[in-house]
Amino acid sequence: MTLLPFAPLLDERPRPAGPYELAWSLHPSVLLGTGILGALYVYGIGPWRRARGLPPAPAWRVASFALACLILLISLNGPVHDLSDYYLFSVHMAQHLLLTLVFPPLFILGLPGWLIEPLFRPAPVRRVARVLTHPVVAAGVFTLTIAVWHLSPYYDLMMRDHDVHIITHLLFMATATLMWWPVLSPVPEILPRLGYGLGMLYLFLVGIPMQIIAALISLSRDDLYPWYAAAARTWGLSPLDDQQLGGLLMWVPANLYMFLVIGVLFYLWAQENK
Repeated sequence: MTLLPFAPLLDERPRPAGPYELAWSLHPSVLLGTGILGALYVYGIGPWRRARGLPPAPAWRVASFALACLILLISLNGPVHDLSDYYLFSVHMAQHLLLTLVFPPLFILGLPGWLIEPLFRPAPVRRVARVLTHPVVAAGVFTLTIAVWHLSPYYDLMMRDHDVHIITHLLFMATATLMWWPVLSPVPEILPRLGYGLGMLYLFLVGIPMQIIAALISLSRDDLYPWYAAAARTWGLSPLDDQQLGGLLMWVPANLYMFLVIGVLFYLWAQENK
């Protein structure tokens, strides 16, 4: 995890000097981004849909999209944001898991096929989308993104430069959405969806690199991330305890979550073949 050399950054972000104090910070960029996303969705399933005589969006899809937006607001504001940005690697890892494993499937499930189908009508867009959502490409891009940004030098860059941090979160969400798309595609006639059996195998294979990264972090006896090693201690966790806890979150709960989704796919497969 520390194989790549990296020059120290001179413009270190200011951070609190003392221990964490409970607060609910709100960040305009997150509120604006989530608000625009929500407004586009409401317009799409409301006036835009009615003007074209399309069927209403199922209530479960609307609820899924709303929950995805709520996950964004909780993950990127308040205590989760403050603890992950300034104090605890483990909370940062929990934040990343919300952004990559929980937000994307909820977001995709919230999209009626007729809402996004017009986006893929231009042939060049459709061709690019088919390449990017091919299971091998989607899984590879997601895995590479996660692996690179957990290398110590790049992680340190992300923590010291807030603009890079924002870009990294956007990359995580975008590549995770690509990763989930082959299993959940709402427009299978344009962007094919894997069958239940292949979807189960796909998610199992996607989880393996994540478990390797998590194991390397959890089992390391060195402090891999200087930003957190220098942070004010919170909840009695030493830097190494915090790092190991973060790795374990990615290793065990994230793995169980993937198997839960695999279990849901198996159930749907069994129901289909009754």
